[in-house]
Amino acid sequence: MKNFNFIITSCFFALVLSCKTAAPDSKASVQDTPYQNLGREGKIYAAFYQQRAAEYEALCLQAYNIAKLRLDEALAQKSDKPLAIVSDIDETFLDNSYYAVERAKMGKDYDQATWEEWTAKGIAKPLTGSQEFYQYAANKGVQVFYVTNRMEKERAGTLKNLKKYNFPLQSDTNLILRSAESSKETRRKDIAKNYNIVLLLGDNLSDFAGIFDKKSETERSAAVKSSAKEFGKKFIIIPNIGYGDWESSFYNYKYNYTSQQKDSMMYNAVKANP
Repeated sequence: MKNFNFIITSCFFALVLSCKTAAPDSKASVQDTPYQNLGREGKIYAAFYQQRAAEYEALCLQAYNIAKLRLDEALAQKSDKPLAIVSDIDETFLDNSYYAVERAKMGKDYDQATWEEWTAKGIAKPLTGSQEFYQYAANKGVQVFYVTNRMEKERAGTLKNLKKYNFPLQSDTNLILRSAESSKETRRKDIAKNYNIVLLLGDNLSDFAGIFDKKSETERSAAVKSSAKEFGKKFIIIPNIGYGDWESSFYNYKYNYTSQQKDSMMYNAVKANP
């Protein structure tokens, strides 16, 4: 336990003490940073928060409570189409931090093959308050669509996980996995042809609208500000500090950096002074 606490403390201070900055496309090397394994131990720290912090549970409950409030408002209004909500899965209502911990403790990063082995188990735990919200929506006659970037080959494990924790699945077509492009915009538009989408839930900005897809950090920030009125109204976001486009955008969506290069870039990017 002492060693684990030391890792967590070291990771935290490494993230906040640097005053250097580096552009994401810089040719960072292992020599550039006095701290190694920042990314992997950062995954441990993120998972520690996600698995153990009551504050994280409170944030999830806050999000689902707001979602229920907005859903009730939508139910009270007339609509020319049946109502629907569109939801992501991973880190929106299923907790996959256990996979991240397993990989980090092995000194390894995410990869698709081991991710598919994890999802095939169908054992990811539900986030606090999620089951109650999705069941409530379904009981009110609202169609719940799960739009995820899990691959089609992950359908069996995903269905197993949904059924294990009684998440509503009104038809097989309500689980929409990724078949081609990673953007969810086309899939959302297909749903909107027949349904009035009153809520979107996700942990990543691209879960909400195409304006967030594959954008730079600056563009993502501007898009958030331009959509400010939607958050807490139609867009319900769940916190995810473990991974996401917030991280990928920092690397300009380049996935060939080594772990050492990523460590350097992250370490040099955070500031000790505002």
